[in-house]
Amino acid sequence: MQTWIPDSRQFAYLNWKQVDALDREKTLLVLPTAAIEQHGHHLPLATDTLINNVLLGKALAKLSAEAPVYALPPVCYGKSNEHIGFPGTMALSAQTYMAVLRDLGASLHAAGFKKLVLYNSHGGNTALNDVMARDLRAEFGLRTFQMGASGGAKFEDIAPQERAYGFHAGEYETSVLLAATPALVDTSAYTVNYIADVTKTSVLKPEFAPATFAWLTRDIAPSGVMGDPNPSSAEKGERWIEAAATAAAACLEAMLAYENHHKP
Repeated sequence: MQTWIPDSRQFAYLNWKQVDALDREKTLLVLPTAAIEQHGHHLPLATDTLINNVLLGKALAKLSAEAPVYALPPVCYGKSNEHIGFPGTMALSAQTYMAVLRDLGASLHAAGFKKLVLYNSHGGNTALNDVMARDLRAEFGLRTFQMGASGGAKFEDIAPQERAYGFHAGEYETSVLLAATPALVDTSAYTVNYIADVTKTSVLKPEFAPATFAWLTRDIAPSGVMGDPNPSSAEKGERWIEAAATAAAACLEAMLAYENHHKP
């Protein structure tokens, strides 16, 4: 699969003697977590993985050459059961996904590393990453961090409806791939669907509310799209990639500098 991670930042490109020479206290290891799942009629199954890779690669390129930050090979499969029923979706159970992260954390701990960030680009993984960040801290003493792939960047030119409910294969994801991998975007196959209407107030919402309801994509989006890809453009994608990479690089620098205030 295509990668934007600089060779010098690829942990798996090192041999074990080179790994052994790394400063265990200072080195920050980044574990990308993503998915292989349906993204409507117009985007590839690898959308989340590709977005993760391009944003992380661009962010790593912004760090100083001396910064000891390395990208681990990605966990491409995620908790994607919301998309089961669409051909091509490859989903792990919550138990399997968390077990994989636990075993990878155990391996890093055994090698003496101290800092790990879970760098996520798939919404279905978010809650499990939150659990595992705490569990890896508790079980292995790892200084564990987590972040969304965009680093909290605020993107311009997104309408309120899309900003609130463009969850999947909408304007943002389509624009990023139009900039990064345009050959993989079928612009003739856009479909539009939203899980809710931003103009209709309700205490019960699908996400980000005091009361939420569980949903499966096939219940509300026959094409698999939750959002509107029509306003997408490569130009927007370039701007948003740059904004996300800048924000993500700042987050990585903060994690690199982080020290426990109270050590056991």
